[in-house]
Amino acid sequence: MNKVFDIGKFDLDITLRDAALDPNCRPTKRMLANASIGVEPFDAYYSARELYETLQGVFQGLPNAKSRLTQILSCHCDDYQRCLYYALAGRGVVQMLDDLEWLFGLLGPRCQISGHLLRSGQRPAPMVNPYVSSEPDGPVPARNADFTEGPSWYLDPGLGGMIEE
Repeated sequence: MNKVFDIGKFDLDITLRDAALDPNCRPTKRMLANASIGVEPFDAYYSARELYETLQGVFQGLPNAKSRLTQILSCHCDDYQRCLYYALAGRGVVQMLDDLEWLFGLLGPRCQISGHLLRSGQRPAPMVNPYVSSEPDGPVPARNADFTEGPSWYLDPGLGGMIEE
């Protein structure tokens, strides 16, 4: 006889909460996980992915990558992508890319689970959007793609000996 247990609604943020508290994660990774809690799964994934691809383009010197970065940072939508960028800014581009890749590694399965729940007619546990407005809260950078990359784009401080998972 199979028993059915009601386990309640699935918490889509559980892996982010675990990562945010993991002392073995680099502090920047914990910041990214915390910043992503409550953000709609597909928005969070595609925002992190877009920022990663843009930063990678700037690092590789691809045409229009700088203008794309300034467009992202000066967008008049919520502050999530700016939050991710500024949590990593100045840490060295290799670490920035590594941390964002790690983040969308968490966010991708979260999207898949969300999609599966929605297709099956179930709803995940309610999420409280951490952003109170769909517009920027305060000033945003100017759209000037003629910026000069600072030392964090060519000097890699290393990973500082942090324990990595």
